[in-house]
Amino acid sequence: MNKLRQMSIFAHIVEAGSVSAAADKLNLSKSVVSQHLKALEQELGITLLKRTTRRHTLTQAGEAFYQSCREINTIADIAWDQAQEMQTEPQGRLCITAPNALMDTLVSPVIADLMKQYPKLKPELISDDQHVNLMKYDIDLAIRVGQSQDSNLKQKRLGEFKDVLCGSAQLNTTDIHQLPYIANQWQGKHIKHVFTATNGETMIYETEAHCTTNSFHSCVALIKAGAGIGIIPDFYLSQISSHQENTIVPLPLNMSLSSNTIYALSPFNKSAPLAVTLCIAALEKQLSENV
Repeated sequence: MNKLRQMSIFAHIVEAGSVSAAADKLNLSKSVVSQHLKALEQELGITLLKRTTRRHTLTQAGEAFYQSCREINTIADIAWDQAQEMQTEPQGRLCITAPNALMDTLVSPVIADLMKQYPKLKPELISDDQHVNLMKYDIDLAIRVGQSQDSNLKQKRLGEFKDVLCGSAQLNTTDIHQLPYIANQWQGKHIKHVFTATNGETMIYETEAHCTTNSFHSCVALIKAGAGIGIIPDFYLSQISSHQENTIVPLPLNMSLSSNTIYALSPFNKSAPLAVTLCIAALEKQLSENV
């Protein structure tokens, strides 16, 4: 790294015309610039500049070496400008993972709006009800229900929702103790829900899953087909109702489950890319308006 710094300073000396002028441009002292030049010539074992009290000229070796040093500075300037441009206009790859229900109703609409605003953005979306390893799959942002135990990830609370115990509108009974339970794989086989009424009264519901699936959509499809009952997020249920698809309805319990918190997780502990920052802000706004 010190060699690159010395080479960069050497190119600035040549272009500025003197050590003093280069020091002024680089906001360094004249002695520091001179020391870098001296160290560079000593390490190379050649003289790069023939110096007098009034001027300096490049040696033959110095001329060839300067051309390479100039290219290093040009590449560095381009890299710097490109990095700053990405913090002005989000662009390039943005990989996001989220559970199926959140991807459909929350993430995808937000990403669609961002793509219209920023055409250079190239999102990659991974829908998965299981937790995907962010580092292994180079994921920029994960939307998850519940806080993560991974201290290496930066977490931001986006909002909350409630699960609703639902069934097909064509069910012959609403007695939850007589109906098969359809579970998503993350729920496990043994199901336990604690319902709370407005007056504070609680009811514990426990059962064994009659059918499990690793897909949220399969779970919804089974409930819709009348195979049994299961939990569906309130925001997803609202979307179904808004489209007049009353095939799935909440069971008339007059009680509700506790709230679930949605978090945005990213591997960027300090300065996150602009695309990630904008996406988190848009998701938070969308969640507050529609969930």
